[in-house]
Amino acid sequence: MIKKGPKRKRNKNIKTIVIIEIIILIILIMVFLFYKLRKGSTDSPANDDMNQSNNIDDAEDDGKSKLSKEELEALDQQKRLEKEEKDRQEFINQANKLKQSYDYDGAIDYIKTYQGEQGGYDRYKIFTDAIAEIEEEKAKLLLYGGSYDSVTQFNHIFFHSLIADNSKAFDGDYESVGYNMYMTTIYEFEKIINKMYLDGYVLVSMHDIAIKETAEDGSSKFVENKIYLPEGKKPFVLSVDDVSYYEYMTGDGFPTKLIIDDDGRVINEMISDDGSIIKGNFDVSPILDKFVEEHPDFSYKGAKGTLALTGYNGVLGYRTNDLESPKYEEEVKEAKKVAQALKDNGWEFASHGWGHRDSLKISDAEFIKDAQRWLDEVEHILGPTDLFIFPFGIEFERTIGTFTSAKYKFCKENGFDYFCGVEGKPWMQIQKDYVRMNRRPLDGQAMLQFPERLVDLFDVNEVIDPERPARDWD
Repeated sequence: MIKKGPKRKRNKNIKTIVIIEIIILIILIMVFLFYKLRKGSTDSPANDDMNQSNNIDDAEDDGKSKLSKEELEALDQQKRLEKEEKDRQEFINQANKLKQSYDYDGAIDYIKTYQGEQGGYDRYKIFTDAIAEIEEEKAKLLLYGGSYDSVTQFNHIFFHSLIADNSKAFDGDYESVGYNMYMTTIYEFEKIINKMYLDGYVLVSMHDIAIKETAEDGSSKFVENKIYLPEGKKPFVLSVDDVSYYEYMTGDGFPTKLIIDDDGRVINEMISDDGSIIKGNFDVSPILDKFVEEHPDFSYKGAKGTLALTGYNGVLGYRTNDLESPKYEEEVKEAKKVAQALKDNGWEFASHGWGHRDSLKISDAEFIKDAQRWLDEVEHILGPTDLFIFPFGIEFERTIGTFTSAKYKFCKENGFDYFCGVEGKPWMQIQKDYVRMNRRPLDGQAMLQFPERLVDLFDVNEVIDPERPARDWD
C-alpha cells in the first residue's frame, strides 16, 4: 500500500512558492510603474537640460577622476587660457568701438590697461598688432577731415520737437501754420541725417570745437580745438529747441514726454487716439541715439547734440514749473533721471531762457530776472551748463564785436561761455572770454521758403515730407 501524505504536503509547498512568486512579481510591477510615473512627471525640456548637464558634469567628473594630478593641472591651464583669449578678444572689440567713433587715443589707452597671465598688453601680439593698426589709421587723419580750414566754417543745424503724426499737426487748425513753418517731421529728420551721414558729416559737441586754454601766467582764452578725422569727413553741430512738450501741443501729433524704458534707453511716450499710451522713438534724441548706435562713425567720441530748454512749462515733458503741485517732487525726480540718462549717452543741455523771451527786446532787469529763474528752477534738474541758446535766435546785443552789456555780464558771472543765435549760413566767433555760433534751422520755412539756402547740405526735394502742406503763410 502506497502512502499519500507526503505528496499532499509537497503540493502544498509548491502552491505556497507560486503564491510568493506572484506576490513578488506584483511588487516588482508596481515598483516599475511607480518609477515610470515619477520619471514622466519630471520629463520636461528644463529637466532634460538639467539631466543632460548633470550627465555631462558627471562624465567630466568621472573623466577627471581618471586623470593624474599633472593632467588635471594641464586641463585647468587650458581652460584659463581659453578664457583669457576670450577676454582679449573682448578688449579688442571694445577698442574697435572707440576707434569707430574716432577716439584713437582712447582705444590705445584702453588696450594698454589689459593685464593677463603673461603680463601686460605688450606681451600679446593681438594687442601690439591692434595698436599698430590704430596708429597707422591715426597717421592718415586730416585736420577737420580736410573739409574745412577752421572750426568757424562748421555747420550748426537745429530742430524743434518732431512731428510724429502729420494728420494731427497739419489738420488746418490755428496751430497748423506755425507747425508748418517751424517744425520738422520724423520722415524729414530721418532723411536729413541719413543724407548727411552718407555725405561724410560727423557730429561734434560745441565743447569739441572751441576750448579754454590756460597760459603759464594763469590767464585763459578760448581757442579753436584741433579735430582730426579721416579724409572727407565734415564736423557739424546739432541742437534741438524747446524739448518740453508744451501743453499747447497736446493732441497735435507730438510725443508727450521722454522716459526711460526697461533697457535703460531714453524713448518717448505718446497718447494715441483711444487715450492709450504708446512708446517709441518719436523725437530727435531717441531717433538719433538709434542711428548712432547703428552708425557709430556718425559721432565724434560719442557726441550727440544739445537740448535747449525753457522752464515755464516744465522740461522733457515733466511739469516741473508748478512748484506748489503735489506732484512736483515726483515730476522733478523723474525728469532728473531722464536728464542724467541723456547726458550719459552724449547729450548736453543749454539754457533757452525760462520764459522764451526776446533777449534783445526785454530790459536788462527783465532778462536777468528770467535768466535767474531758469537757474533756480531748471538747472538743478538738468545740471550745470555753460551753453546759452537765445530764444527766437535773437542775441541780446546787435554787434559783431564784443559783448559788453549787463545781460552778457550776468551770463558770464553765472558760468555761460557759449552763445548761439540763428542765421541762414555758418558763422562763428571765438573771443577771449566766450564763443558765439550761429545755427541753421532745418524746418518747414527753410525748406519751403528758402530751399536755396540748404543746397550745401541736401536737395530739399529729396528729404521733404510728401505730406507736408504747401507754404501757407505770407
